Amino acid sequence: MPAEPVPVTPPNHPLPALTSYELRDYRRLLERAIQSLSPGAPVQAALRAKLDAVLAEQDDRARIAAGA
Repeated sequence: MPAEPVPVTPPNHPLPALTSYELRDYRRLLERAIQSLSPGAPVQAALRAKLDAVLAEQDDRARIAAGA
């Protein structure tokens, strides 16, 4: 676990406008930032909400790609 929190820079575009690679990278950044925080940190809830939005976007894309 890193000694200091990982900085999270929000993407320049809304989530639906990101490429799959940008979305993947943003997800990884959020996951690392959450892991670097102590449990119960106030900012953790905000980061988890952003991560949930990224996961939902990825799920939507996978569902569309599958033709469902």
